[in-house]
Amino acid sequence: MMIDFVPDETLYPFESQWFDSSVGRVHYIDEGSGPPILFCHGAPTWSFLYRHIVEGLRDRYRCIAVDHLGFGLSERPANFGYGIAEHATVLGELIDHLQLDGFVLMGHDWGGPIGLSAATVRSDRVRGIVLGNTVFWPIETLANRAFSVIMSSRPMQRRILEQNLLVDRFLLGELGRTLTETEADHYRMVQPTEEARRGLAVMPKEIRTARTLLDQLAQDVPALLGHKPTLAVWGMRDMVFRPKACIPRIHDVFADLDVVELPHARHFLQEQAPDEIISAIANRFP
Repeated sequence: MMIDFVPDETLYPFESQWFDSSVGRVHYIDEGSGPPILFCHGAPTWSFLYRHIVEGLRDRYRCIAVDHLGFGLSERPANFGYGIAEHATVLGELIDHLQLDGFVLMGHDWGGPIGLSAATVRSDRVRGIVLGNTVFWPIETLANRAFSVIMSSRPMQRRILEQNLLVDRFLLGELGRTLTETEADHYRMVQPTEEARRGLAVMPKEIRTARTLLDQLAQDVPALLGHKPTLAVWGMRDMVFRPKACIPRIHDVFADLDVVELPHARHFLQEQAPDEIISAIANRFP
């Protein structure tokens, strides 16, 4: 299944690119020239989340932002499980297809583990890391695991599929008046039907079921990427990945780390503090 939504060119002024992965057709944008930066979104967003950052950096970087299968304009393959490990495999295929070398990876939410999983097996090609409100270790916090249990229940799975709960309640509920109605529609309309939302419905379950992958990342990231120049840009009002729990652990892993605290931003920091993120990336990776 493909999505026929056409983004507003004034909001998303990018040329769509397509990659036929081993399991489905992947949409991405590839804007500008210079050192490459690969932007990975999480749930329930898509590359639209990075639009301001891509516009702000494409005059000096090659900015690549992907839509994972099941998200944005990418395909919804019937034979795809939409787990984090499967997304990481597809992202790795895209990295190889684009022959990225010396690239900076930015991951947000589930885009962190997806991107880092692909990057650890290509660590010699990674220039640096940007982490934005994400984790790369097993998620043990009681509130997060309770959220996973509740959202994995049959009634809540129906609400995710039938009512687009994750977009309307959690994403747009947080962003509120930050977005115009047209911008909000760009998040809603790429998830238009129950069939289109199957990938969304998997994500809350992965808090528990991706334990094996996250255990492996907790070992591989320090060993293979811990010496890379790293930037953490953090929404300090995030109730999902709380800064007091996450930032110290990131400090323990990366020897060459800069942290930029975004005091007024919550989880979807790219919408709430894009200018600060643009400046932080440009300063960290000149």
